[in-house]
Amino acid sequence: MISLLIVDDHPLVGNGIAMMLQDVQDVQIAAVCKNGQETLNYLASHPVDIILLDINLPDTDGLQLCGTIRQQNKAVRILALTSTNEAGIITQFLAQGGNGYLLKNMERDELLTAIDEVMNGRIFLSSESNQKILEQYRSVKEAVQQAPILTRREKEIVRLLYEGLTGPQIAERLFLSPYTVETHRKNLMQKLNVNNTQQLLKIAVANKWV
Repeated sequence: MISLLIVDDHPLVGNGIAMMLQDVQDVQIAAVCKNGQETLNYLASHPVDIILLDINLPDTDGLQLCGTIRQQNKAVRILALTSTNEAGIITQFLAQGGNGYLLKNMERDELLTAIDEVMNGRIFLSSESNQKILEQYRSVKEAVQQAPILTRREKEIVRLLYEGLTGPQIAERLFLSPYTVETHRKNLMQKLNVNNTQQLLKIAVANKWV
């Protein structure tokens, strides 16, 4: 029997999923938790096989909660359950240890497929989420193909950004002023035709600058 925990602050979602799965013989709804703290309290004494996790909770960031749960339990499968379909959020959720990504407009068959896939050790993305990832990949690939050559200093700054350092920390490491570092960062974004540091780093990874 597969035990399934639903984490969502909207009772209609939990009740809807429970009804959706009521005639599935090998799946049992363990509980419905309405926020992050309630979830962690429940998991402390009730092991489950799968968690359907809303990433928009009233008391915590669902992405961080996914990471916290994964640190405490390496075996549980965690499926995002959300109405947010953005490539950056999807990749962040998977990076935090998530096993799959479902949208709240899912059909019953898609949910059952997702349960089956993650229980067999595979990653599951809804068809719409998978399309978002493919679109993001194409945009990054196109940017890589057009990427200019970076100077030695620009590559140093990109590597430190990838390591998670802030502008002032990079300035201290490279013995530069924070203003100079920020100027380099803006020039890099303009060179690579991106709007934020996350996109810059994706291109950096693809070009093996980091």
